[in-house]
Amino acid sequence: MPIDMPLDDWLLDSDPALRWQVERDVTGAPPAQWQATRARVTSEGFGAALLARQDADGQWAGGSFFPAGFFDGDEPDQPGQPWVATTWALRDLREWGADASALGDTAARLDANSRWDYDDLPYWGGEIDVCINSYTLATGAWLGADVSALAAWFPAHQLADGGWNCEAEEGDSTRSSFHSTLNALRGMLQYEQLTGDTSLRAARHRGEQYLLDRRLLFRASTGEKVGEFVERFVYPNRHRYSALFALDYFRAAALHDGAAPDPRLADAIELVRSARQPDGTWLQTTPLAGRTWFDVDVPEGQPSKWLTVMGVRVLEWWDVARG
Repeated sequence: MPIDMPLDDWLLDSDPALRWQVERDVTGAPPAQWQATRARVTSEGFGAALLARQDADGQWAGGSFFPAGFFDGDEPDQPGQPWVATTWALRDLREWGADASALGDTAARLDANSRWDYDDLPYWGGEIDVCINSYTLATGAWLGADVSALAAWFPAHQLADGGWNCEAEEGDSTRSSFHSTLNALRGMLQYEQLTGDTSLRAARHRGEQYLLDRRLLFRASTGEKVGEFVERFVYPNRHRYSALFALDYFRAAALHDGAAPDPRLADAIELVRSARQPDGTWLQTTPLAGRTWFDVDVPEGQPSKWLTVMGVRVLEWWDVARG
């Protein structure tokens, strides 16, 4: 289904959570303009709707990672996991560009009231899952919580091959995962961007090498594509790896570090380029199953504004830098 207007106009006709990124990364609007749009995230659209669903104790849906009652059979019987609890809500608000001040004393309320489903551990200390810990690290830095002890967890749990794996702590794997490693990298980069603390930079760069050595797509052992998931672009991606989300991370990391694009990204770049439709858009693939508060993107097979913004800015970054 091709779009029926110029691409920039189509992208600008978006919720403030996305529009400010269009203005900054696609149309090149002056900072005052996109910053004003970003300031609307907490008072309009998706951001305001999600903030309105916060519980009095600071949580969403009464739980840290899963809703209250999930393990008691209270959750409606449906495929996938619910995406409505605290960690997912905060991850969305942070990545949509919400101003942390709009959440008031949320960090303190979660410190007092929220515990992890695993071992009843305190919220800001994290738990044993690297993906959960990566979201918590970045969100804690954003909200001003003390997550310094959690930051130290990442280099201490980095695997011998340079990455991370959510299954490693249970002894189920000694090899890293594309999904877990990208989530760890995203969390550490945001932590550094928000706090200025560079103590994780060496671990982050080592984790980047894990993905770069595999050209973001391939197994080190056989050279075969690691899985179809690398080319299935979906928003919201939750924990899911794809070449597009990996490239979006490497773009952000390179801009933060003042580095040029690594040549080993070339195969992933061409995969993303080949997925672009004749009208300049990228299509949504199968959304991850599970209960949500509300939809923020289109159904499968339709042009996705979120994916298109990522695709446009990744290709422009690469093409400009590579001449």
